[in-house]
Amino acid sequence: MFSVAIDGPSGAGKSSVSKAVAKAAGFVHVDTGALYRSLAYTAIKNNVEISDISAVDKMLSNLDVALKLDNGEQKVYVNGDDVTPYLRTEDVSMAASNISKIPSVRAFLLETQRRAARENNVIMDGRDIATVVLPDADVKVFLTASAEKRAERRYKELLAKNEEVEYNKILEDVIKRDKQDTERETAPLKPSEESVIVDTTSMTFEESVRAITDLIKERI
Repeated sequence: MFSVAIDGPSGAGKSSVSKAVAKAAGFVHVDTGALYRSLAYTAIKNNVEISDISAVDKMLSNLDVALKLDNGEQKVYVNGDDVTPYLRTEDVSMAASNISKIPSVRAFLLETQRRAARENNVIMDGRDIATVVLPDADVKVFLTASAEKRAERRYKELLAKNEEVEYNKILEDVIKRDKQDTERETAPLKPSEESVIVDTTSMTFEESVRAITDLIKERI
């Protein structure tokens, strides 16, 4: 199997770019952030305090989290329920950043991610794919962009959904999320030594997809 690991900060476009690259290459796209979001959503829904690690561990002991493909679209199921439609809110995003700092949470999801790569040719995106989840990936990319550009993209995305949002608040959240992700003790966000840095600040979406697609073609 051939694996591509794409890491990078929140809002860099990892999921959308990875999805497009996977479609072009005929690979399976695995959005690992959705797995962490599914746990965050479940904690919020069940009033589990994420700062209480024992409470989170108790929650994990009663969960079955699965990735499934539906007409090529990744969906996340928790105890048999499709939670995919509820994972993209700002509250869930911040909660996902917090819950992902817990070592037992990362260990809980590790095998689910690795199993997907053993069974498919994958484009897998997240925060620690090249460094922890798939250290032997055939292609490693660190996809990034300036905080301002990432906030702008998120702002436009939410406006398109008719949500009431403030750019400055989104930028503040992006910077806060970056700090949490890069400074956590367990699997902090950072490029691996083998990762190719792709800065999309000045790139169009199509240019970002092409840059990674070309890297894959070189390795194949």
